[in-house]
Amino acid sequence: MATYAIGDVHGCSRTLAALLAELPMDLGRDRLWLAGDLVNRGPDSLGVLRWARDTAERMGERFVAVLGNHDLHLLARAAGVAEARRRDTLEPLLDAPDGEELAAWLRGRPLLHREGETFLVHAGLLPGWSVEEAETRAGEAEAALRGPEASRTLARYAAACERAGGRGPGHPEPGGERTDRTLAVLTLLRTVDRRGEPCFELTGPPAEALPGRVPWFEAPGRRSATGRAVFGHWAALGLHLAPRFVALDSGCVWGGSLSAVRLEDFRVFQVCCRDPGIHASRSEPPGASA
Repeated sequence: MATYAIGDVHGCSRTLAALLAELPMDLGRDRLWLAGDLVNRGPDSLGVLRWARDTAERMGERFVAVLGNHDLHLLARAAGVAEARRRDTLEPLLDAPDGEELAAWLRGRPLLHREGETFLVHAGLLPGWSVEEAETRAGEAEAALRGPEASRTLARYAAACERAGGRGPGHPEPGGERTDRTLAVLTLLRTVDRRGEPCFELTGPPAEALPGRVPWFEAPGRRSATGRAVFGHWAALGLHLAPRFVALDSGCVWGGSLSAVRLEDFRVFQVCCRDPGIHASRSEPPGASA
């Protein structure tokens, strides 16, 4: 049984189909993991989400897609607690006859998934969190997203993003509540400061981080380093393979590539973006607000 992990799809359905055609994957046996941000910015979020739901039905527990910040933005918009942003491409999904059903399916996805020593998350973990603590916090936040206070939770998430100056759902200032902090870290984190506190201003590559700030996975004493992290979210970091982490977002929605890694042997599968209307913007760092 092999595990194939795929980076941020962002509604790029043609590219996803091309990548899947390249994978020597046995749908009846292997596992398929997606690192979040299935939707938004690309041209066909509706098609990608329908594919994900249908594939999950076929594969069962061997299919895992964790929630990313753009997925939460979709849920907030579907709940009526967030406004459309300038580069949103969610209207066809929100207006679809099965849009409500798809949003409900997406709401049931996890924020963190672990098998053995390997864990999948969209963005990252704070250095002070063990994988076990992160699992506990993720479970609490998942319950909040699915429970009677879901709209409030999503509204706070959307408001935190808005306070960041309207640069998109990637740069909130997390609130003090435990759930808000958990959601911000798991779906948005790139760098931390010397105290191990989250920093959300960086969209470019690690070299552009402010003094005293480092990528979360390079923080000294990171407690989750006992496991292997698999994550997306950071297009400007790009595909990066290391013994204790796999970074999967290679900027497909910015005109780059969509990448998959077979986790057992680190074999890489990659296709260039094939979706119409996708062009890398050099006026912002790859992955800005993504």
